[in-house]
Amino acid sequence: MLSNAALKSARPKPRAYKLWDAQGLHLFVAPTGLRAWRVRIRADRREAVISLGTWPDVSLDDAREAAILARGMIVQGSTPKAVSAKLAERLAQSAISFEQLARDWHAHRRDRWTAVHAADVLTSLERHVFPAIGEDLATAITTPQLLRLLGQIARTGAAETARRIAQRLSAIYKFARARSIVDANPAEGLVAELATGAPVRRQPALQDLGEARALLDAADRARVAPAIRLASRFLALTAVRLAAVRGARWDEIEGVDWSTDAPAPAALWRIPAARMKMARAKKADAANDHLVPLSAAAVAVLRQARALGVADLVFHRGGRPIGEGAIGALYDRCGFGGRHVPHGWRATFATALNERYPDDRFAIDRTLGHAQGGPVEAAYNRSQHLPRRRWLFDRWAEILLDTPAPGDRPE
Repeated sequence: MLSNAALKSARPKPRAYKLWDAQGLHLFVAPTGLRAWRVRIRADRREAVISLGTWPDVSLDDAREAAILARGMIVQGSTPKAVSAKLAERLAQSAISFEQLARDWHAHRRDRWTAVHAADVLTSLERHVFPAIGEDLATAITTPQLLRLLGQIARTGAAETARRIAQRLSAIYKFARARSIVDANPAEGLVAELATGAPVRRQPALQDLGEARALLDAADRARVAPAIRLASRFLALTAVRLAAVRGARWDEIEGVDWSTDAPAPAALWRIPAARMKMARAKKADAANDHLVPLSAAAVAVLRQARALGVADLVFHRGGRPIGEGAIGALYDRCGFGGRHVPHGWRATFATALNERYPDDRFAIDRTLGHAQGGPVEAAYNRSQHLPRRRWLFDRWAEILLDTPAPGDRPE
């Protein structure tokens, strides 16, 4: 039988010759330097010679697997032409690089995602995965290879990024298996391998309002893209999740006349259910849209954002959403690394308002988009408490920006 060493030492000669492996498989070496895999098959008194591609594009192992497939198809009555076409398709798939496979998967899934999430997924692969294994054959990548890559990502302090990428790697290979591009999923089980068993740690959040104001002031003065600075302030004033702000669109803003600077006491941000953190079945129902009353301070931020140039997204850079880690990096640069993260504004908001207005706990939870009670209550209690929630957002803006309305400062 042939070995890889024998294949590497095969040199052209004045006349063509064959190097035999087993069961009709051989390498045809031409004087021109061509080294082509072929398999001779006999079935029902017929003989066929099927081409299997060239070496080294087709490895010895792949040639043996292709020969087995060809033999089975001939025995079942397929014509040599049909076998050659099937093998050419299979070999082309097996030669696909991981980057091409991942991009095909991304294109297939993109319409099911929001534009922001689709951009995040592709960016994470381009930044962390393609430089390391993008050019490798998708069929040749191993589980230990992927585990080493994810470990390197996690050791940089990006453990959550590593976990998400592990999920995406597994999804890519499930996509490939369903299309017979690969026979196994080397990324299966990697998420569990990355789990440390450590208790879930609460997101860092400032509880002292003086420090929260200091962070906002430092972020306003930082040398950073204006869209990032404005997105940070809007995030603080609305206490929504970061993904909601990054995906905010102008057509989601209601009750504001952009042609004037007139007050907008009924300003409202309607976040589609599809972009909210909830069960998939609920995402399809517009009745589950999350309504965020906008304070005058939040509307002022939006007016500044429009002055930067209007695109579909409110906070964008060249029409694309601001980076997933842009606001967090801004807070690190301002000296608040490890003390406050973008998601922390929700905790700061909830703590400050619950301390001042404990009787409004229900409205505060609704303001944060938290589910209320059990499934029965959620099904029947659909009150939005919008007037009270608008009042709470107005109070929050005054508290955070230290501009309380007369007589409203807590004793």
